[in-house]
Amino acid sequence: MAETVKNILFIMCDQLRFDYLGCYGHPHLETPNIDGLAARGVRFTRAYVQSPVCGSSRMSFYTGRYVSSHGASWNGIPLKVGELTLGDYLRPLGVRTALVGKTHMRPDREGMERLGVAPDSIVGVRVSECGFDPYERDDGLHAVGPDGRYDPQMPRYDRYLNENGYPGDNPWHDWANSAEDEDGTVVTGWAMHHARLPARVKEEHSETPYMTRRAMDFIEEAGETPWCLHLSYIKPHWPYIAPAPYHDLYGAQFVVPAVRSEAERADPHPVYREFMNHKVGKVFSEEAVRRTVIPAYMGLIKQIDDQLGALFRFLEDRGLFENTMIVFTSDHGDYLGDHWLGEKDLFHEPSVKIPLIVYDPSAAADGTRGQACDALVESIDLAPTFIDAAGGDAGEQSHRLEGRSLLPLLRGDRPGDWRRFVVSEYDYSQLPAAVRLGVEPRDARLLMVADDRWKYVHALGFRPMLFDLREDPGELADLGADPAYEGERARLAGALSAWALRLSQRTTRSERQIRETRGKSARRGILLGIWREDELPDELWSGYRSGQAP
Repeated sequence: MAETVKNILFIMCDQLRFDYLGCYGHPHLETPNIDGLAARGVRFTRAYVQSPVCGSSRMSFYTGRYVSSHGASWNGIPLKVGELTLGDYLRPLGVRTALVGKTHMRPDREGMERLGVAPDSIVGVRVSECGFDPYERDDGLHAVGPDGRYDPQMPRYDRYLNENGYPGDNPWHDWANSAEDEDGTVVTGWAMHHARLPARVKEEHSETPYMTRRAMDFIEEAGETPWCLHLSYIKPHWPYIAPAPYHDLYGAQFVVPAVRSEAERADPHPVYREFMNHKVGKVFSEEAVRRTVIPAYMGLIKQIDDQLGALFRFLEDRGLFENTMIVFTSDHGDYLGDHWLGEKDLFHEPSVKIPLIVYDPSAAADGTRGQACDALVESIDLAPTFIDAAGGDAGEQSHRLEGRSLLPLLRGDRPGDWRRFVVSEYDYSQLPAAVRLGVEPRDARLLMVADDRWKYVHALGFRPMLFDLREDPGELADLGADPAYEGERARLAGALSAWALRLSQRTTRSERQIRETRGKSARRGILLGIWREDELPDELWSGYRSGQAP
């Protein structure tokens, strides 16, 4: 094994639940390549995202900062100019930092224009791409409606499909995310009852193999230059449709029962009630929907695992496993009907908890290979981990980075002062729930704090929610209004209040810089509280003596 890390391969899936992998205990879904990575590294069992929605979650991964610190609180809300991201930290260490796939980033065009940053300049591109050099940016959201395209970018993948015999202005939808029914009619993957059908595109031309090959292209081109590659897969995110043979590898008999109870619907928290009333919650409450969609979801995960097998063999053949840190994770989960919900957005474990596997090639990590770690980990921990692994000092950036390096945990040294709770935030101001509840956009906020046993959700304007993860791991009983648990609620509310009082916006001076400037103002002529000249050394008066120039 290597003494140090040279490269970093940062793999992220979109909307992958933590428990839909073999190594995380799924009873039917075999993922031998991801499981093999876990056998060579550390599998974290209590890893949480900073927000259970794509855009804001990813901005926390890339900045190492909580959502209320970086401000990109939902999809489409720009990451403001001036927020440092992975590329800003790694490039000064000599590490080329690139992207293949999705970021869900929206650039701060107003801020760039105000500062005179040209969008097509090197700085402008990096500011627009979360600090990455975009080798292949593709968010996989190339929908088109009566008001135009959801994503204004035309993906290179569309041109690739055209070149390979798939015609049309939007082959992403017409071929990769559509199917043909028994009559030969083209049907859209947006209608989930078609999830049982194979996508029209050949498997080798579908999104996951394409992105895998693009990652290989980048690695070949990078040569001996140290690199950090963010390979960000679009799947198993909706539309839930898989190419053959993955569309029917799993039948309805492999769908695990939903974690939900009728008691949850009897007298729910008002915010939870309105989320259940969202259209996606209602549709996933139908068992027929789950039995149709989840097999396709599983097939998409199986395809990712197979493609990672090809990528890992590619790395092995080039000797890159010896010096490349590999991280596998997801930006959030997917309810899939659990708790009468679909999508993500709330703070139950299927949504806010993620898989996180880290392979550290360093010899210092040999003692933890194949282990599971139950430390409370947050997505913001990856940025400082990468900085330390690349030879930097994340501690020098503690005035900006709010996460903690995982290197001690990877190398068998669990710090005694490791965090006691994790925090996640959610802005639901743009959702129908906020409208039905009559909540103003600035007040439509939820915050979660969870420790080793308890999960507490603060809902501005409403009572809290509380779950006992030890006695009720399925989170079926909300104790937020039970008088018997007032002590736990007060304790966790206090933890959340202490977190909210953290220093998060003094990002232009480090702790070291502040210590070094203490007391220095006197040497620059600022002499406060002095009655007589003889109270200070003569040299501090040198600028004010009669006849001497200042």
